[in-house]
Amino acid sequence: MKRMRKYEMVVILDSDVDERTVQGSFEKLVQVVPAEGGTIDNIDIWGKRKFAYEINKKSEGIYVILNFTAESKTAQELDRQLGLNETVVRTKLMRVEA
Repeated sequence: MKRMRKYEMVVILDSDVDERTVQGSFEKLVQVVPAEGGTIDNIDIWGKRKFAYEINKKSEGIYVILNFTAESKTAQELDRQLGLNETVVRTKLMRVEA
């Protein structure tokens, strides 16, 4: 029996990414979730925001909030894959208590 859990992930993309293409390219980035039997529940694009401090010599980034349901190994694999992507500045993965 697979143990599916709800997760919320904050992803900060490089501010140089074209905001009009964020939705489509982000959906491609998170394909590991449905590929491994999970579901993407919601993608909320907040747009460009200023950072409290510089990250990688950048002062702003594009914030995306992802809600999904998956096994913990899928969530960890998604976090790993996003970490390898050059357009992703930071990720924060949190388990949502139901």
